[in-house]
Amino acid sequence: MRRPSLLALIVCLTVAGGAGAQSLEQQLKDRLLGGSAGSSSAGLSEKDAAGGIKEALAQGVDRAVRQLGAPDGFFRDQAVKILVPERLRKAADLARKFGAGRQVDAFELSMNRAAEKAVPMAANILADSVRKMTVQDAIGLVRGGDTSATDFFRRTSEDKLYAAFLPIVTKQTASVGVTQKYKDFSKKAGGSALAGALLGGGNGQPMNGADLDDYVTRRTIDGLFHVIADQERQIRQNPLARTTDLLRRVFK
Repeated sequence: MRRPSLLALIVCLTVAGGAGAQSLEQQLKDRLLGGSAGSSSAGLSEKDAAGGIKEALAQGVDRAVRQLGAPDGFFRDQAVKILVPERLRKAADLARKFGAGRQVDAFELSMNRAAEKAVPMAANILADSVRKMTVQDAIGLVRGGDTSATDFFRRTSEDKLYAAFLPIVTKQTASVGVTQKYKDFSKKAGGSALAGALLGGGNGQPMNGADLDDYVTRRTIDGLFHVIADQERQIRQNPLARTTDLLRRVFK
């Protein structure tokens, strides 16, 4: 019988939410490692090295999905919050001076809401990418820097994430009205030639819906890997963050 996708498991977990339900982290481990992540053997085998790196990334993915996919997961976290695009920030400042701060805030909030809605859809892609990591890759990453596994992860999965995220973000930006919020902001800030130039990034070409979707998608991916990297860093540096025997054995 075909195993259910991780996404289906996440949905079931979210709906059930009751006692006895497996954690998303455990489901990630099962998918990545093919069963229990522990081992009773002494010393660090190649299997342990591979399992430890994959378990660390599973823990990071779990944290990223839970943290960023929650209400205000992006919006209230200054490290990952999606701000007004850089090319529009002078116009945003000008809009605030002219009493249109509410429209700027609504535009910013709508982008973060789209990211928060899209994040849970990443878990299946991320799990699949980690599962394909070779033993040789893993051994090198165990000996690497504080975020070497996350960096490897990003190099090997970012394009796939972008391709999968973009249609999701496009749908979500439409549902939460990102483009409309931008238009409202533009109307308030665009009452002068200066504001119009600023909104066009100085070239008279304002951002369109596709530009905004690309921007939100890339910032969503940045946020995901920021949280995963932070979790990897903690596991490597802080013994208390090594919550399983395998992690303690690999990262001692």
